[in-house]
Amino acid sequence: MRASESYPASVDSISRARNLLVAFAAEAGATPEQQEGVRLVVSEAVTNAVQHAYGSEPGEIHLTAAVVSDELWILIADDGCGLRPDVTSPGLGLGLSWMAQFSDGMTLLTRSSGGVEVRLRFDLPSEQVGDAMPNPAASRAGVAGVC
Repeated sequence: MRASESYPASVDSISRARNLLVAFAAEAGATPEQQEGVRLVVSEAVTNAVQHAYGSEPGEIHLTAAVVSDELWILIADDGCGLRPDVTSPGLGLGLSWMAQFSDGMTLLTRSSGGVEVRLRFDLPSEQVGDAMPNPAASRAGVAGVC
């Protein structure tokens, strides 16, 4: 299971990216709480790219989502100017800490080709059949074949 899209680095793309990735998370089996986490962290990551990556120049935001071994991975990348402090930013500076807090793992990278990549991980609930105890090995094997 995989999704990949690129959108213009514009305000309109924030809701498009958020809707795409929340729907992907729901289809992947994310809990309602995880879907809300995806909604928040995707909004923050894409907003950061729109506001900071390209300045006044046009650019794109690249989204990738995949399910691997009971984990939902979301990558949000741009080809912009990379990480740099912005003392003129009107934001509160909470976006990165929220991304870390509302996901099960977050990595922020400077891309070798330029720009920034945010990698977010969400641990998906294991599939359960009836009242039986989950079998993690069987669950991982089932998901691994989907990719």
